[in-house]
Amino acid sequence: MSISPNVPSPQESYHYENSGTPRWIAVLFGVLFVALAAMGFFGYTAQSRMSQELAKAEDNNKLLVQRLDQANASLADLKGHVEVTEGKLGMTTAELAKAKSRAESIRKDQIAADQKLSTQLAQAQKESEEKIGAVATDLGGAKKDIETTRNDLESTKGKLDRATGDMGVMSGLIARNHDDLEDLKRRGERNYYEFTVPKTKTAQRVGPVQIALNKVDQKKSKYTMTVYADDKSIEKKDRTAGEPVQFYVKGSSRMSPYEIVVFDVGKSQITGYLSTPKDASAAAAPAAAPATKP
Repeated sequence: MSISPNVPSPQESYHYENSGTPRWIAVLFGVLFVALAAMGFFGYTAQSRMSQELAKAEDNNKLLVQRLDQANASLADLKGHVEVTEGKLGMTTAELAKAKSRAESIRKDQIAADQKLSTQLAQAQKESEEKIGAVATDLGGAKKDIETTRNDLESTKGKLDRATGDMGVMSGLIARNHDDLEDLKRRGERNYYEFTVPKTKTAQRVGPVQIALNKVDQKKSKYTMTVYADDKSIEKKDRTAGEPVQFYVKGSSRMSPYEIVVFDVGKSQITGYLSTPKDASAAAAPAAAPATKP
């Protein structure tokens, strides 16, 4: 068999094919494919981000539209209020002048009232200062009187004595005369009833009790009397002037009996006082009883 000179042999054909497709072309196609894939990925990512931003922008636009609508509504309301206000302020020139004149009159009246009030306040302050000065003077005088009374009480305290009464109980301070009794009253430690009891057939009321003078001995300053209290009679015989004569009534403490002190024993009478505790209830004395005859 004869071979045509135009047909290549298998070895030549294989050599021809291998030498016709270079390897760098295949590599280039691979690089292009990877680049296209990366561009596609980045393009998709950018598109997604742009879609999200677009949706967010649309939401913001909707919110702005709502706010704009609200602003327009508020502007419409404000415009309505302005129109109403302008209508109310649509006063004439005469009305404005009248209002101005009225305001000026009120201002003048207010100034006059302020001046009058200032004058009254100044007068009241002056009177208050005068009264305060007078009160201070009175307080100074009262303080001086109190101090004098306190000094008098202190000075008379030494003159007032204590003594044991006829019932063996130590008495309080004893007054020897009317002035001493006044000092005791100012001290206020007990109740005091001053008396002058004559020698009669009828008992005499002294504070919450009654006293009948039975007998007197002026030379010896002695006396005998009967005290009526709690529906009973208590005879005090041959007592001496200045001696505390003690007795008890209902409700009185054993340490605070009633006391009678006689200042002076006269020819037919005695003078002195009855002393009772502050917290003792006054016993009601019975009707006057006939005094014991000497």
